[in-house]
Amino acid sequence: MIAFSSNELIAMIASFIWPLTRILGLIAIAPPFGNNSVPVQVKLMLGVMLALIVAPTIPPLTDADPISLAGIMILMQQMVIGMAMGFMVRVVFAGIEMAGEVIGLTMGLGFATFFDPQTQGRSSAISQILVLLSTLIFLTLNAHLSLFAALIESFTTIPISTSLTMGFSFQKLAIWGEQIFSISLRLSLPVVAALLITNIALGILTRAAPQLNLFGIGFPITIGVGFLMLSMVLPYMLLPIENVFQSSLQAILSLGIKPPLILPTR
Repeated sequence: MIAFSSNELIAMIASFIWPLTRILGLIAIAPPFGNNSVPVQVKLMLGVMLALIVAPTIPPLTDADPISLAGIMILMQQMVIGMAMGFMVRVVFAGIEMAGEVIGLTMGLGFATFFDPQTQGRSSAISQILVLLSTLIFLTLNAHLSLFAALIESFTTIPISTSLTMGFSFQKLAIWGEQIFSISLRLSLPVVAALLITNIALGILTRAAPQLNLFGIGFPITIGVGFLMLSMVLPYMLLPIENVFQSSLQAILSLGIKPPLILPTR
């Protein structure tokens, strides 16, 4: 007959609950797992399976009781760390979505909006297209597996500890937020530049022939040029999107003390 003491049982529960909290924090935020269309049961099952894999590899904390104040603080720390890692992946998709917003507004599709269940807000049609394509690229590159590998590696670089100084840098997290604007600028710049030239040409044409109806010919031309440039640029977006996904995985492990994880090549 197998018997456990109360201290051993508490230690087993703690060694499972704390990794589970960090894992669920990442799954709740990081796309595509954090999408509201993914059932909560699927998220919980995925988190539990990963926690069962990770828990035996983590050394137990004998000086912390999960129902004490120190245990609650550790629980909150793990939740913050997991959500911060998921936020780094979410920033990449937010930058891609912002690029679609800029392209759509420049094309004149500002009114072609849809409800985005991910952000619970308005999103343009071009943004939805780019986000869906980026999600397919994310899964095709097995970046979701690399994300889980980075998450598991984080238990070594950022170990579960009762100390508040655990190597987790909020400054790096804040600096990574600027990638939203950097990613959106890099992805939308070719289309926006072409549309800018088109608008300049339309302005010169209207100045030379004032009898032309700018609103009658301007919108069809800008929309047509926008879709033409978008169709030409999309094949070349694969490498920049792959690079930003790799950078996000590197940023996740840069929160700790070990070298960054490299995204597997195709």
